Order: sequence, then structure tokens, then C-alpha cells
Amino acid sequence: MSMDFNFFMNDVVKQARDDIKNAGYTELKTPEDVESAFSQKGTTLVMVNSVCGCAGGIARPAAAHSVHYDKRPDHLVTVFAGQDKEATEKARAHFEGYPPSSPSFALLKDGQFVTMIERHEIEGHDPMSVVNKLQGYFDQYCEEV
Repeated sequence: MSMDFNFFMNDVVKQARDDIKNAGYTELKTPEDVESAFSQKGTTLVMVNSVCGCAGGIARPAAAHSVHYDKRPDHLVTVFAGQDKEATEKARAHFEGYPPSSPSFALLKDGQFVTMIERHEIEGHDPMSVVNKLQGYFDQYCEEV
């Protein structure tokens, strides 16, 4: 029995997209989507999604659970590294001083980049430690809802 790798990967990618969309994040698939989302007033949390195990087991669950908090970003968006390459490249251009990292999180306030959680702060950690780190940034930069 042989497996078609592309068919398998399409399922993995679809599940990764569905996970983050079901958590309330809007997919940014083009550079224009990124520019529009990043120019919004208020706070914007960007999740750089990927198909790796730490994205599925740590980052996406943290992305979903972190926003159940008194202070949270006004906007939740995601780009998909390795899939929506131009959108991801456009987003990463805003994360000055940080090398490409996926999965990762970036927080913007009024269109300005303020902080980042990189892959090395996700991989090997439990989801709750990432939730706590995100919520610490929410306390610092976001308004109570």
C-alpha cells in the first residue's frame, strides 16, 4: 500500500488551518491581506502557523486558550509559513530584529511591532507556559474587554 505524500500533507495543512481559524484567527493569505491587517488600530496578535509538531501540540492550543482572558488583542490573525509564502514574508518584514521563526507569535499595537515569542520559546515548552507568556504581553499592551 502506498501513500500519496501530497494528499497526506494536504490533510495536515487543512487541519492546521482549521485549528487556528476555529480559534478565532483570520487567515492572511496575501501580502495585501497582511498590510491591511497590520494597519488596524488597536492590538493585533499574529500567529505564524506551521505544520511542525510544536505548532500543533503547543502553539495552536496556546493561541486558542490565551485569548480567554480579561485583556486580549483586538485582532487575531495568522500567516502560514511554508504555505502562504508571500504573506508570511510580508509579515516577517515587520518583525524587525527577529529571524524567521515558525511557529511564533508577534504582537503589534496600532500597526507597530512591539514583541515576539519565537519558536525556541515554544518548542519543548508546555502550552500553558506559552499561554502565560502571551497573557503577560496582553497585560502589558492590551485593553480589558
